[in-house]
Amino acid sequence: MRTARRASNVEVPSFLRQLVKETEKMVTFFFKGGTREATPGEEDNSDEDDLMPSPYLEHPILEKRVSEGGSELGVSYAVASMQGWRAQMEDAHACIPQLKGELKEWGYYAVFDGHAGTTVAQYCSKNLLDHILATGGIQINDDPNQVKQGVREGFLDIDRHMHKMARQDNWDRSGSTAAAVMISPRYIYFINCGDSRTLLCHDGQVAFYTEDHKPFNPREKERIQNAGGSVTLQRVNGSLAVSRALGDFDFKEVDWRPQTEQLVSPEPEVYELERTPEDEFLILACDGVWDAIGNEELCAFVRSRLKVCNDLREICAQVIDLCLYKGSLDNISVIIICFAGAPELSQEALQEEAELEQRIDLKVEEIIQMMKSREEDPDLLYVIKFLAAEELPGLPPGGGITSKRDCIMSSYQKHVMNLRSQEPMDIEGSEESN
Repeated sequence: MRTARRASNVEVPSFLRQLVKETEKMVTFFFKGGTREATPGEEDNSDEDDLMPSPYLEHPILEKRVSEGGSELGVSYAVASMQGWRAQMEDAHACIPQLKGELKEWGYYAVFDGHAGTTVAQYCSKNLLDHILATGGIQINDDPNQVKQGVREGFLDIDRHMHKMARQDNWDRSGSTAAAVMISPRYIYFINCGDSRTLLCHDGQVAFYTEDHKPFNPREKERIQNAGGSVTLQRVNGSLAVSRALGDFDFKEVDWRPQTEQLVSPEPEVYELERTPEDEFLILACDGVWDAIGNEELCAFVRSRLKVCNDLREICAQVIDLCLYKGSLDNISVIIICFAGAPELSQEALQEEAELEQRIDLKVEEIIQMMKSREEDPDLLYVIKFLAAEELPGLPPGGGITSKRDCIMSSYQKHVMNLRSQEPMDIEGSEESN
């Protein structure tokens, strides 16, 4: 149950619902930095644009899918995902806090960011772990070299298997990145193929994060060029924005080349870190998150939310909202995995959060009253712009005023309703004076 104040659930009058609906469009545009604004000359190509469907929707799909779980070993997790502005939801995930049999003290979590379709991401979410375990590299003795080799072989094996299925069953041309962790009693294994990312917060700081596989990275660019390709517009052959992925078989059609030497490689990078009591939490997320917020910012934001909220699903949802209103146009998926050392609810932090929301409420009231004195209609966009320019103390680190949108909306609704409720009284008073 969330302990910090939620947005008000009070019934909103129809006039205010319409006002909020219209200004929300501007607010979204404001937070997105104008990314969807038409550029000069765009109308001249309208016929051409009609021939190519847009990868984006006119309005984002904001429904979130959330779930949570944990293990007997003191590890808890939550996952949330949202389609957002994308025309299709192509993300998938897997959360298995306890494996079976002799590996019952191991956990496995993964995020798959699909592109050009959903088939590969969905298939990997259901089957990648089985291919990894089938190599025999994951054993109770927990040998890091053996585990890393098993993970690598599992990725290559599932990619070969999917390639055959794609040819036989006429699959779509989709591909998927993969960011995963395997947690053993002794180690955390970080697994990455593509530009989704995983990070570890340890003793309040980012202790480790995976490296994105981008075509312009020198090592990736060299492999692409050796395979007869090029990096144009920071993409493989001017098309694909990642240099490693599962699927994407149009980039893996040179039969005499090894899998790891194709234009796009399915080979993951795997790292291990020894677990310590100071480990706090892991974050796994697709690039819909990382395009909007940096490692240190997100680590600080999640850490601050853990001190005021004991519902991990709610924190995942807040991360999604934060990224959306920071400008993410992609599908957004995030998994947060907490260890015993994660921050706990703090009465001091709860008090500071309450004081912050009170300051925001008073500031919103002040802005609306100022607009009234100028005989201007209340404007949600103006309120948020004004607040963004203010230096309000106590804003969540990494989140800023953007992360307090619900609080702003609640205050805005309350004070505009109060303002409207006073209007009939003012009219009656003016009639009596006449």
